[in-house]
Order: sequence, then C-alpha cells, then structure tokens
Amino acid sequence: MVDSCYMSNNVQPALYFLSQDDYFLPIQEDYSHYVPRVVAIIGPDNSESTKTVANFLSLFLLPQITYSAINDELGNKGRFPAVLRTVPGADHQMEAMVQMLLHFRWNWIVVLASGDDYGRENSHLLSQRLAHRDICIAFQETLPTPQPNQTMTPQDQERLEAIVGKLQQSTARVVVVFSPELALHNFFREVLRQNFTGAVWIASESWAIDPVLHNLTELQRAGTFLGITTQSVPIPGFSEFRVRRSQLSRPALNRSSGGANCNQECDTCLNTTESFNSILTLSGERVVYSVYSAVYAVAHALHSLLGCNQGGCRKDVVYPWQLLPEIWKVNFTLLGHQIFFNEQGDLSLHLEIIQWQWDLSQNPFRSVASYQPSKRQLKHIHDISWNTPNNTVPVSMCSKNCQPGQKKKPVGLHPCCFECIDCLPGTFLNQTSDEFDCQPCPSSEWSHRKDTSCFRRQLAFLEWDEAPTIAVVMLATLGFLSTLAIVVIFWRHVQTPVVRSAGGPMCFLMLAPLLMAYMAVPVYVGPPTVSSCLFRQAFFTLCFTVCISCITVRSFQIVCVFKMARRLPRAYSCWGRYHGPYVFVASVVMLKMVIVASNMLATTTMPTTRVDPDDPRILILSCNPNYHRALLTNTSLDLLLSVLGFGFAYTGKGLPANYNEAKFITFCMTFYFSSSVFLCTVMAVYSGVLVTILDLLVTVLNLLGISLGYFGPKCYMILFYPERNTPAYFSSVIQGYTMRKE
Repeated sequence: MVDSCYMSNNVQPALYFLSQDDYFLPIQEDYSHYVPRVVAIIGPDNSESTKTVANFLSLFLLPQITYSAINDELGNKGRFPAVLRTVPGADHQMEAMVQMLLHFRWNWIVVLASGDDYGRENSHLLSQRLAHRDICIAFQETLPTPQPNQTMTPQDQERLEAIVGKLQQSTARVVVVFSPELALHNFFREVLRQNFTGAVWIASESWAIDPVLHNLTELQRAGTFLGITTQSVPIPGFSEFRVRRSQLSRPALNRSSGGANCNQECDTCLNTTESFNSILTLSGERVVYSVYSAVYAVAHALHSLLGCNQGGCRKDVVYPWQLLPEIWKVNFTLLGHQIFFNEQGDLSLHLEIIQWQWDLSQNPFRSVASYQPSKRQLKHIHDISWNTPNNTVPVSMCSKNCQPGQKKKPVGLHPCCFECIDCLPGTFLNQTSDEFDCQPCPSSEWSHRKDTSCFRRQLAFLEWDEAPTIAVVMLATLGFLSTLAIVVIFWRHVQTPVVRSAGGPMCFLMLAPLLMAYMAVPVYVGPPTVSSCLFRQAFFTLCFTVCISCITVRSFQIVCVFKMARRLPRAYSCWGRYHGPYVFVASVVMLKMVIVASNMLATTTMPTTRVDPDDPRILILSCNPNYHRALLTNTSLDLLLSVLGFGFAYTGKGLPANYNEAKFITFCMTFYFSSSVFLCTVMAVYSGVLVTILDLLVTVLNLLGISLGYFGPKCYMILFYPERNTPAYFSSVIQGYTMRKE
C-alpha cells in the first residue's frame, strides 16, 4: 500500500511493484513467464496518475483496477488493455451533469477547471456535450494549481482574486468546477473573503464528497453545493475498522524490509481518520465501495484461476496476463449489487446527485437524485434545499425564455443570449424546428401577432343568406317572370303588327337567351367551380351578344325598309331572300364564341384564391384574378354592336311612331354600355365579394334593360292599346309618313 501523493509519486511505486525481490526490473524479450512482485494493482485514484502507471503496467498485462479515475481514454483497450474501473466513466458523469442542468433550466453557466489533464479533459468534454443541448458557457477559467504544501505565490493569489471578481460580475449563477480537492481550498477561501454568495456550485466527482472542504462550514454562505458521485453502499463493519487501534506492536521501519511497504498501521493517519470519522460514517461508503468491489473482483478472479474450493487452492504460479482475462469474466453479487465489467472495462454502478448539508444530525452529502448508466437517465430529483429566499430554484439564464409566438434574436456570440421579438401577422413560431425565425403561414392560412400556429383563412364568396344576394335574386326572379310573361304575350299575338314590327320570330330568338340567362343567375352564388366560372365568362356574354345583335340588325332592317329599299332595291332583295338578319346574328355569335374561347385559353376557368387586401384573414374565392380584362375583351364586340344599334336607331328617329324605336334602343344600349364600363372600372380598383355582387347586379340589370326597355313598351301597347295593334292603324301611319315625305 503506497500513497501516490496525488501525482508526484507514481512511477517509483509502479516500478517497485513490477520488480522482483532484488529490486531489479530485467529487460527481456518475452515477459510471459515473468513474475513481478504483485499480480494486480488497485488504483491510483485520479486519471492522470492512472494513465502514467498504466503505460508501464500494460506492457506486462498486469491488471490495474482504478476506483476513481473517470477519463474516457482509459476505455481505449488498444492503448490501455489492462485497465479496468469500478466507477462509471466521464461520459456518464457529464451526461448526469447535463441532464441536471436541463432539468433546472440552467443554460448560462461558468466552468472552472484545474490546469492538469483532469480539468482540461473534463471541461472540454462538458463543452462538447453542451454545444448540442442549448446550454452556454458564460466564461471558462483555469484555477491555479498550488504547491504540495498548499503555499500560494503572489501570482496565483492575484489570479484567484481575478476569477472570483469575474464571478461577482457575471449574471451566471451556476458554477461547474472540475478540479482535485487540493486546488480548491485556497479558491473557496477567496470566495468567502470576497463574500460571493447565491451561486449553485456543481462539484465533479473528484471533490463532491471531500470531507476537508466540507469541514469549511462557512461555505454554506456561498450558495448551494451539488455534486456528482457514485452511489452510497454501506459496508458492514467498515466504520469500526477505520478507527481501530492495532493491538500488535509494529516492526521497526527498515527500508530493506518488505514490511515497510506493507505497513497498514499509522498512528498519524489514525488520528486524522478519527477526526473525520463522524462525517465519513454519515456520508456513506461511496469511494470505499469502489475499492471494496475492486479487491473482491481480483479475489474472485484468483479463486477462479487457482481452482479454489472448500479444500483449498492450487499452488500454481500466477502470471498477470493469466489473471487479466479472469477479472474480465467475473460476475458475482457483492452487498446486493451485481459486479461485472462491460466491454469498456467499467463497472456500471449508479451515480448520485448529492447536496452538501451542514446539519450535524444529517448526512453531510445527502442524495437528491440518481442516474442509471444503463438507461442514461437522471431521475428521482427531490428535496433540494436551495440557499435562496423562499427556497426557490435559482435562475441562471442569460435571457429569459421568450413568450409563445416570439422568436429569438441572438445578441452577441452565445445562442443563449437573445432578444424576444413578436412574430408578425401571417407568420408563426414553430419552436420544435426553429426558435430563431418565424415561419410564414401557408397561402390558405393566416395568423395573428405572436401566434404559434396558423388558422385557416375565411373563404369569401357570394352566399345565399346575404342581403345583397337575396335582393339581386329577387330582382332576377322578377325579370324571369316578366320575360316569361312577355313570351306568352308575344306568342298569343305573334301575327299582330306590333309583334311583327318588333321583329317577329326574331323576338323569340332574343327572349330565349334572356330566359336562360335569368335561370343561370344562381351560378354566381356559392363557392365558384369550373362550371360556374365557365357560365360566368362565356354563357352570359353569349346571351347578351344574341340579344344585342338582334336589336342591332332589327334597327338596321327598319332603316333599310324606309330609307334604303328604294335606293338599293337589289341589295334589299338579297337581304330578305337570303335571311340577312339571321345570317348576321349567326356570324356575330360565331365571332363572339371565338373571342370567348381565346380568352379562356389565354387565362383559366379554374377558381383561384387571393387575399383580401383590406383583411388578410379573408381569402377571396373567385373565378379569375384577371376577370376584368377578360370581361373587357368579351364585351368589346357587344359594345361595338350597341354603338351600331344606337346609330341605326338615331338614324330612324324620324320614322313612323310604330317603327320609331330610337328611344327604347338608345336606353338599352346606353345602359349596357355605361354599366359595362362601370363594372370594368370597379373590377380594376376593388376585389372581393363586392365585385361579384356588382357583376351579378349589372348582369341582372342589363337583362332587365333588354326585357323591359325593349319589349316592355310593345307589351304595353298590346295590352292597353289594342286598337293600335291592327293592320289598318299601321297602314294609316305609314301612309301619313309617306305623304309627309312627298
């Protein structure tokens, strides 16, 4: 048993154990049959010393079981084939620490590390873990390592003062410390001197249960102390064994005597042990059990190698390389725990989060949580006494968490430091994918300010239960019934002069599209479909074209009868013989169909959606976003016909009263022309349901203009002035017109 004095006494004991009784370590080509002084070594207790010793022992495959070295490099069996551990590696220690930080939402911490390999490697490992867990290190400092006699140089003292001063100024209230206990005494004295309080100190396993530091009772003013350590496993009788006094006289020290190296009785050590016996007993046997299990692992391996039974063991020579695989294979129960080594050579003991307490009647290192290496899970966090007002959990965050619907705008270099900015309307924050940017809502959805999700926009279209719709539909119904009445009246008086002067059979060619247009008015109501859009863009305009072309050709025909028949008799004869009016109407309708088809091919009849510019929560459902352009193109021919009809009607203003339709045609054509221009203007400026209702209203009014404006006066004459609806009356009127002309 040798005290390695932390790191200064490593190589000499290793060489001593490898040498034989003559203190010589021979240089041989093959050490297969070499028998060193020992066949296994337990220790050392820190990673740096363990690696130093392992570089020697691994050459001989001499089993080395460390009970406290956690460096993950020791799990590299290509480099350290003979090293095993009865403590979980640094990987699990860091994972337990990170999960604790996440549990309490501490994302703004300070890391202090010693200047040796232990501090550098573990702080680097923690930094790597935190990089993927949204936890930031406010700053990281290296603690000066004191001399073995604990004396401090002026430079080291200034360094400690600067570190504690930096802690005072930092907003981080959680301090993680990776350092051997020897380097921390002067540091914590400086912490107390500067009265730095209110922090949460997280201790690595190297000093988490150090009784000497705990004996500095003033540390309870510095804040809450938590630490990572192995689980507590009481060993029956060990507390009594620790303070026993030997009844045997010790042999005199003799450097040539082997007893000097195996002496386990030390009065000075015993006095120190007795002074800390109470705290060691209350704290539970943690590191002790790791040593205890290591010894038992070697013992079980020796029993297996030597074939021991109740009768005894074989007296074979034990070579270290023979013992090593037996240690790897051990699997036994020790004080209720299963002892076996995994593929990395580690013993999977549970870890515990402990809290320092200074109540003499309680465990000074009380367990407040446990970590299972096999499940990589920290659980059972409970009963932590925080050194804060009202026992509230300390807060250590660079920036407070943003409210739902707020994105983070980084401030500085750390992702944990940010400003909270509201997501604008039309965007939302999906925290699971990106906390630093607001995602736009899909085109069919919208969101309010600071929303975390989008809602579907309200679809806007002309609905049946709206007052404007009901009014226009009632108007269309009135027009349909009136037009139907006109059809009946004209049908019953089809041979009368009034009907024949109005166009005769051509009147029914006008009335039929009017009736169909009235019946198709409901296609404007409800959500637009392909068929309804086709009706709106093609059917109605074709109906108007038939009516207007009939009115135009009728106006032209009356002028020809009274003013051109005598001047161009042959042309007039051909016009009548080849059914000129019907050919003209058919030609105009064919031309109109070509225009409409071209428009539909150039645009689309599929319903489209666009956002209401006045209210982005509303999505306007319409047939064609460029409908006003298509309408202007489709109605261009109708507008030309209306101008022609108006011109012919004006030319015939001096005709007999029964044939003078200038007033009625002028009214119909002027209203159609002005309403179409008005509708195109409104469509160019506005959008939404207003345009749809205006389009429907103008359509119905144009239908009514033709139905009542053109046919209404004739029905009035048929019904209320039958005496004027006779051939004799019409002949007298024509004779009067002829006589005036002559």
